[in-house]
Amino acid sequence: MSAKIVTITSGKGGVGKTTAIASLGIALASRGQKVVCVDGDIGLRNLDVIMGLENRIVYDIVDIVEGRCRLRQAMIRDKRLPGLFLIPAAQTRDKMAVSPSDMMRLGDDLREEVDWVLIDSPAGIERGFKNAIAPADRVLVLTNPEISAVRDADRVIGILEAEEKGSPSLILNRVNHEMVKKQEMLSPEDVLDLLAIDLIGIVPEDKSVLIAANQGAPIALDKESRAGQAFRNIAARMMGDDVPYMDLEEQGGLWKRISKLTGRN
Repeated sequence: MSAKIVTITSGKGGVGKTTAIASLGIALASRGQKVVCVDGDIGLRNLDVIMGLENRIVYDIVDIVEGRCRLRQAMIRDKRLPGLFLIPAAQTRDKMAVSPSDMMRLGDDLREEVDWVLIDSPAGIERGFKNAIAPADRVLVLTNPEISAVRDADRVIGILEAEEKGSPSLILNRVNHEMVKKQEMLSPEDVLDLLAIDLIGIVPEDKSVLIAANQGAPIALDKESRAGQAFRNIAARMMGDDVPYMDLEEQGGLWKRISKLTGRN
């Protein structure tokens, strides 16, 4: 077993990275994969809450790095899916408690334990970001179709290329096609033109995402949710499946154009 290590980052906070990590973990584990989600936001952990595992934390990532526990002791198993685990962030320490080399060692150890390691990068481009991308085989940049978020995403893409992490893939989150049609929101085509990276998924605006997060039940568990289906589709693409993009408007025009842009029919 040799895990693929994927970091999700954005530059801007509040765009939905933690929700994405939790849902992609659920989606991959639902496909029979063994997955560990790692909260890289030391001092401000939230992934445990989104996954509904906050009451089961005994050890955290800093405990592993500083040798107070073994790796498996800090891996909290999700009872809903036996192949899904969480390594939480430390809440009472800061980002300097972990270094990029620590994360590289942790990544190497986890490669022998699971199929996928999903790392939730903190907002910004400082130490926590550098920690999160250090062990990554692949980086997914998540943004909302808002000018400020796209601008920050573009800056992150430049840093990733400078760090020789290869070209990241894009998750476009919280797309409201009614606002796009009214030109009140950047279209997916606009964002793809601005960022010039490959698209791996578009997640529609869905009020059930917030409800699911508050209940500690990632949206990928909801079979009726369009956002949940979008995350399940992204997980399938991560595993190499050729999955068409959902048609999220009646006429299908926007999503047909996106499919054409990305080479998917």
